[in-house]
Amino acid sequence: MRRLVYLVPLLLFAALAGYFGVALLSGRDPHELPSALLDKPAPDFALPGLGGGAGLSMAGLRGQVVVLNFFASWCAPCRVEHPVLLRLGRQEKVRLVGIAYKDKPEDSRRFLAELGDPFRAVGSDRDGRVGIDFGLYGVPETYVIDRQGHIRKRFVGPLTPAAVERELLPLLRGLAGG
Repeated sequence: MRRLVYLVPLLLFAALAGYFGVALLSGRDPHELPSALLDKPAPDFALPGLGGGAGLSMAGLRGQVVVLNFFASWCAPCRVEHPVLLRLGRQEKVRLVGIAYKDKPEDSRRFLAELGDPFRAVGSDRDGRVGIDFGLYGVPETYVIDRQGHIRKRFVGPLTPAAVERELLPLLRGLAGG
């Protein structure tokens, strides 16, 4: 019985160490949040543009590879990400579009006027319905949508230059060639 008192904690420790060891060696990125929509059709939407401008719809995006970014003027990480989006929109032949998430159109327009507008089109998702349909955890989030309208990649949080170079641009080159 005395041996059992010493053996049980040792066995529990070994089981926990084994569990965490398998998780660490699995190769899965613990920062990557799962998306049920990966490789499935993007949700259909039709949004008004900012300030009465041209709107944004999924039907209008089909037939082209698109990088779709959810942002908001009230979002501090969106400000951090914005220079990366500006470079992406200017330097690469990327169809970059935005959705202003739960934001007043005048605030979104002011945000883009102040920081620069990298988007070819921007839709206004005032009530957050489109964000919910995409399974948005928060802003910023970025999706890569292929020509057939399927979501191919999801980036949660601000895009970084490293993620753009290592993941986004190679994916876009592959999709553009296909």
